[in-house]
Amino acid sequence: MKTLLRAIVIVACVAAAIGVLFIPLPRAVDLSTRIVSIMPIARESTAVFDYVTTPAHWPAWHPSSLSVTGATDHSLATGEQTTEEFRVAGRRGQVAWTVVERQRPGKWTIDGTIDGRPAGTVSYALTPDAQGTRFERTFTYRSPTLWFAVLNALLLRARIQSESDEAVARLKATLEQP
Repeated sequence: MKTLLRAIVIVACVAAAIGVLFIPLPRAVDLSTRIVSIMPIARESTAVFDYVTTPAHWPAWHPSSLSVTGATDHSLATGEQTTEEFRVAGRRGQVAWTVVERQRPGKWTIDGTIDGRPAGTVSYALTPDAQGTRFERTFTYRSPTLWFAVLNALLLRARIQSESDEAVARLKATLEQP
């Protein structure tokens, strides 16, 4: 009987410990990740800005962008929205992006939501330089649970960084081709 009771207590403790990993973290606990990719592009900053802020172009240069719908055929202004079908680090989904900042040709920021929950922020910073434009893409996302934070640290962050680096390299190749 003592052995059975001990086993039940151990199973209950393990189940509780695992359950804690899936409890949503309070907003005060900031386990955010910033993915930054920088690339020089031999094009004028207004041309780069207009291209990257037009969602119809995203699937051509970003490997995670599968398709876009909604406002897609022009450089989006503050308040405009588009919906993107994505595959990030092997996970497929759909995100609604809203433009929250636009300072042509230097800065553009979008906030994403998935099923009504915050999903991250993407910012583009463009700086003119002697060769054209220094393009910086920053993707910031928050870990909603401890389980996600662990997965992010062990697997996701490196894959997302790699995908983002590939994206800006593809953007450079696309915009610099004759």
